[in-house]
Amino acid sequence: MKNNCQEIGFNVKMISRLSILILLVTVSNASAREPVSLFNGKDLTGWTGADYKVKAGIMICRDKVLRTKKQYSNYVFEFEFLLPSGGNNGLGIHYPGQGRPSGAGMELQILDNTHPKYAKLKASQYHGSLYKLQPAKRGMLKPAGKWNRQKVTVNGPEVVVELNGTRILDADLNELAKKNPKHQGVKRRSGYICFCGHNSRVQFRNITIIELPENKK
Repeated sequence: MKNNCQEIGFNVKMISRLSILILLVTVSNASAREPVSLFNGKDLTGWTGADYKVKAGIMICRDKVLRTKKQYSNYVFEFEFLLPSGGNNGLGIHYPGQGRPSGAGMELQILDNTHPKYAKLKASQYHGSLYKLQPAKRGMLKPAGKWNRQKVTVNGPEVVVELNGTRILDADLNELAKKNPKHQGVKRRSGYICFCGHNSRVQFRNITIIELPENKK
């Protein structure tokens, strides 16, 4: 009887320790997946390359490329943006820090699709598209002057763009690299994140990132 009690006590302790371990792992994983702010709303801490204006929690584009100081590989990047009429910018991914983001890396268009001056663009030049690589679905962009929310998931060769809650792009970089062998950026799997400028006063706020585990695809 004594041995049975001891065995039960030992099992209870083991179960308790295992429960605590599971809890710690769960908490750790949850913490690792919490969004990290990339813009403090006050200044350009964490960013470099251009002098964007910061006012009342909003980052306002001035002209040149503004990039993160840190390089990233796999992540979920979320932000809100407001386009002026005819506004044009871009979100650069896997940018090496030199050259044009759309060629040295890749550019996801940020564009006022409805403006007359963009009426004759190629399909892969409209908002959310991987510039000159793959077009995004259209129709989910709010009118100029309204805030939009965009979520970009980069996970190995997978690039997914969601605009205002709707998936508008689902790209496979491996397949795009085969179709576009001369494009250097599509072959890259890490680099800086950047806003491409284009001399348009596009506004940004609530910029966050969640880094994801390594994807070996």
